[in-house]
Formats: sequence, C-alpha cells, structure tokens
Amino acid sequence: MSPESRTRVDIDGREVSLSNLDKVLYPSTGFTKGDLIDYYVRIAPVLLPHVRDRPLTMKRFPDGVDGQFFYGKHLPAHAPEWVRHVEVPSQDDSDTVEYAVLCDLPTLVWAANLAAIELHVPLWRVGRRRRSLPAPPDYLVFDLDPGPGTTVVECCQVALDVVDRLGRLGRDALAKTSGSKGLQVYAPLPARWTWDRSRTAARELADALTRDRPDAVVVNMRKALREGRVLIDWSQNHPAKTTVAAYSLRAVTEPRASTPVTWDEVAACADSGDPEQLAFDAAAVLDRVDRQGDLFAALVRPS
Repeated sequence: MSPESRTRVDIDGREVSLSNLDKVLYPSTGFTKGDLIDYYVRIAPVLLPHVRDRPLTMKRFPDGVDGQFFYGKHLPAHAPEWVRHVEVPSQDDSDTVEYAVLCDLPTLVWAANLAAIELHVPLWRVGRRRRSLPAPPDYLVFDLDPGPGTTVVECCQVALDVVDRLGRLGRDALAKTSGSKGLQVYAPLPARWTWDRSRTAARELADALTRDRPDAVVVNMRKALREGRVLIDWSQNHPAKTTVAAYSLRAVTEPRASTPVTWDEVAACADSGDPEQLAFDAAAVLDRVDRQGDLFAALVRPS
C-alpha cells in the first residue's frame, strides 16, 4: 500500500490508521469507505450504548458490498493494543474465541476502517467483573424475515401480533428494521431469566402464532414452506447467536441501516402496504436521530 493511501488520525487520544478512504463500498451510490467512517463517527453517540460490553462480530467487505465478505470473530493480530477484547468459550467448549469488544469511538473507527460494514452483537454483555461467559440474556428477540412474496409490510403485521402476545414484556418491547428486508422485535427481560427460559418463551410464542396464522407465519426455515409467509426466527435467543446492532449499516444495494422505529410507524407501514416507509439510508438515519433521539434508548443496560 502506498504511503499516500494511508493516514493516521487522533481520535479521543488514540492513534487510528485509516486507509483507502476513497474506495467505493456501495457501487450503486458511490458511498465510500470514508463515507462509512463518517457515518459511524456521527452515529456513535447512539450506536455505542447498544454494542458496549458485547463481543463483536464484524461482517467485513474489503471489496465493497458486491465483493466477497467474511465474518470476523477473532480479534485480528494487527489490532491496536488498546482495543478491548475478551475470551469467550466456543460453542463446543473445546476452545475459546478472542473477540474485540466495541466500547468507544476509536475502536468503532478502527472497525469501520477494516470495511466492517455490519456490526453484530449477542444478547448478553461481558461486564467489567470477571464471571462465567456467556452471561444471561438481556433481551428476548424475534427476527421476522419475509419469505418470497412478502416484504417488511407483512413483517410489521406479524410484529404487532408478537407484541400483543408478549404480555407484560410487551409493554416495553421495541422494534427496529433489520436494514435489509425484515423487522426485529426486542423485549427487555427481567433479572434472573435464563437462556432456557428465554428460548422456551420465544419458541412457545412463535409456535402459537404459527398455529393461529398458518397462512402468514412459519417457524420452519425450509424455503419451500416460506412462500407468502413471514419466518419468526425464535432461535436467535441463544448465547452463540448474534443480531445486527441498532444503527449498523447493512451490505445491501444502498447504505441502509438497522433503524429503530416507533410502533406507530410499524402500524402505519402494515396498513399502507408500502415497504419503503421503513427503508432508511445513512443520511435518513442521522436525520431521524437529530429529530427523535435514540428510539432504542430504553433498551440500554448499565455496565
């Protein structure tokens, strides 16, 4: 790499090396790596509380959204020494995985410079005190994914049913777009809920909706069963699973983000039949935050 393509900047007292800022990551719009970093710097005040203290999985697109990608779970060997990291047991407990933990703006910029377009985190936090990992879940989550012949409009209709069935948890449930095609519903869990309890609750609710609305909802991921239906992915309620973080960009045609939305917006989209009502690009998300603040703020848990 030529010296001209790399620059070093000071961010909150940390030196971060930036490279190839003119590289186009979204060819359809000309959105560059410099634009990506700029978005993450500007959205950081509302994004960081939702990823802080959570092991980070980076979905990296070094050649842009039309190129090859890979999931970065292991902390890169070249990571700056100041990037916080944590060892987490692998799913089969045979080894550990050393994850980066995205806690501050310098780390966010460092990740964005790696072309980490998408930021994914689990439903549990590391915390500052040493304890067994993974920790208990903070949320119940329902990932609503539209099958062929459906859009986020049908996901909105299902989301309203999900919240209606959540009972007392539903009072505090919030929704966000996936930033791609679907919608996600988060409900904060009371203290002392275990993974077994959360998975059971999520599966029972999904199964109940499937029985009541077999023409509209499915829990089986087989493609042949998803035509004209919304998949309720309850299996996300697992310590090894991650979901895209609130305000993370997605690697779709345009630089759209996973965006918190109000229940009024969900209902309006369900009624309108227009999926574009819940499609927000980077500029639109920044504008929404300026006007409305963080619509997911109630989900932030203290460290």
